[in-house]
Amino acid sequence: MKKILLMAALPAAVAAAWAQPASQTVVVTGNPLRVEDATSPTSVLAGNALVLRRGSSLGETLNSLPGVSSTYFGPNASRPVIRGQDGDRIRMLSNAGASLDASSLSFDHAVPIDPLLVDRIEVLRGPAALMYGGSAIGGVVNAIDNRIPQHRLDGMAGAAEIRMGGAANERAATAWLERGFSGAGGNMVLHADAFGRRTSNLRVTAFDRPLDDGSTERRTRVVNSANEASGGALGASWLSDQISVGLSVDSYRNDYGVVAEEDVTIRMRRDKVAWSGEFRNPGGWIRVWRAQAAGTDYQHQEVEGDGAVGTTFKTRGGDARLEAVHQRFSLGSGHIEGTVGLQHESVNFSALGEEAFVPSTRTRQNAVFLVERWTLGEKGHLSAGLRQEQLRVRSAGDADAAAQVQFGPAQERRFSPQSASLGGALNVAPGWQLSSGLSYTERAPTSYELYANGVHAATGAYERGDTQQAIERGRHLELALAWRSGANAVKVQVFDARFSNYIVLEATGEPDFVSDEGDAFPILAFRGSRARLRGLEIEGQWRLISGPRNLDLDAKLDLVRGTQLSSGEPLPRLAPMRIQAGLNWFDGPWTARLELQHAARQSRVPSTDSATAGWTMVNVSASRSFKWGGSEALAYLKATNLGNTLAYSAGTLSSVRGLTPLPGRAVLAGLRVAF
Repeated sequence: MKKILLMAALPAAVAAAWAQPASQTVVVTGNPLRVEDATSPTSVLAGNALVLRRGSSLGETLNSLPGVSSTYFGPNASRPVIRGQDGDRIRMLSNAGASLDASSLSFDHAVPIDPLLVDRIEVLRGPAALMYGGSAIGGVVNAIDNRIPQHRLDGMAGAAEIRMGGAANERAATAWLERGFSGAGGNMVLHADAFGRRTSNLRVTAFDRPLDDGSTERRTRVVNSANEASGGALGASWLSDQISVGLSVDSYRNDYGVVAEEDVTIRMRRDKVAWSGEFRNPGGWIRVWRAQAAGTDYQHQEVEGDGAVGTTFKTRGGDARLEAVHQRFSLGSGHIEGTVGLQHESVNFSALGEEAFVPSTRTRQNAVFLVERWTLGEKGHLSAGLRQEQLRVRSAGDADAAAQVQFGPAQERRFSPQSASLGGALNVAPGWQLSSGLSYTERAPTSYELYANGVHAATGAYERGDTQQAIERGRHLELALAWRSGANAVKVQVFDARFSNYIVLEATGEPDFVSDEGDAFPILAFRGSRARLRGLEIEGQWRLISGPRNLDLDAKLDLVRGTQLSSGEPLPRLAPMRIQAGLNWFDGPWTARLELQHAARQSRVPSTDSATAGWTMVNVSASRSFKWGGSEALAYLKATNLGNTLAYSAGTLSSVRGLTPLPGRAVLAGLRVAF
């Protein structure tokens, strides 16, 4: 607790990042007070922009946002990377609740959230451990849908969308329908949705695919990259002036190929029940009570070419949150408002089969957090928060009848991570805002960082945890300057994160592990190291032509550098400097976009990796809105990688990068109808 008290004593002028303009929809992620000028550096995809950006995975969908890249283990398993951090440092949320799965365990494990049914995606860039725990030490991705309806409805509403084409020859359809019933006491809203998607092996520019014997073969498709996914949900809410409460049940299925192994398919299923409620103006000191809970049953099986199941991963658990927003009270020339909350998470994980490199584990987490904000009228605001967690990670060890010792006896580690933050923003002149942020975060090691001991097929290495692993500790500083005038805006953000104990997977220098089949695997171990991540993000938009026909120019640049200070080696799989520029034309119902994307050569890599060549791509898209009977319709067309450039992602695992280039030239068309 001593570190937290020291952090709280720092000057309150140090604060967080870009505040959303008041004209935008309120960001809910990491914003329990639902204020319009939330201080976290945030990116939002919604509406037609989301429709045109949707990919087959969250990583692919978000890859163009500032500071956001992806792991890109082929087109189906692509997890978001925020400012160079991934895995259990990035919190994946669904409607602000935990996505309990196995995607952080391995690069070939997909996130069981499909962008087709998502209405809005919010991304917090930077630490969000205060609200969501140590697994949000690098950022948060929150996929928001309306499966628990949040707004009143009289009558019927719905939408349907079909899309075809793209480099993977996608054939997809989705639809949702809602019906509202009003009564004297409030409004009942029912919700139903469903989706289905099928893709073929990804089409790419001709490349030389490496083979096991050291030779290569010429290919224009990524081997074993097809997938078939489907899902749906039922939900209902009761909405009144004072109370909102709702429930949803959803199911998700996804069968997809593993690009690293020609004859292995992952068969995934995820079933979930979620509940949420809000009680407004109950009287007394509390202004709003919010609560949510969910239970998840997740499983994926790695199926060999002959149909045999090699390894089965299961995750069963639940999470719950309770937040109380207290009444505002005056202080000086402003007012203070805040939230106190409780969080609980319980996860039972098992990996059974020939490629299980971690034991069955049980993780229990409880946390309490406090967030307070002092608003100083038009001058700006200051904010501060504290979080205390209690976490237990227990390994079941080897089964009693195990033929050989792999994980040892059952054992348990306990941790008490603490986090603190100070934040704020100052409106220095009309249209100008200066902001900054400082946070101290702690992350407990995961089950695999503690107990892993075996060959991990996705990395092609023997991975070993450390049961004495210490808590990961970091300090994060962020500075931002923003200017806005009408349709014109510029944001510049710099950040610096320093870790006294950053858990990395690194080579031990030991002789290779040789399997019973005679295959050799390098030995890697999870170890704590001093590390530093720093970077720059610039966003801008300018209206070139204004009138009945508008023409806007937008541009983005991001850069992140990471170093393992103990060894001097660069941190692995970091995105290079990236630049994106686009021209957007609006003429009534018509829109069009011409976009250029450039990634510089990434040669700053650890000794175990090789440089990734830079690339430039050109994309175009167009859409038209129109009436179709009594419905609103949107027809769209997008063409990507017009020059058919051969490109690879620096974020891809080095052993897989040569097997899965980025998509080649492709055209995708779609139609969305809403009423």
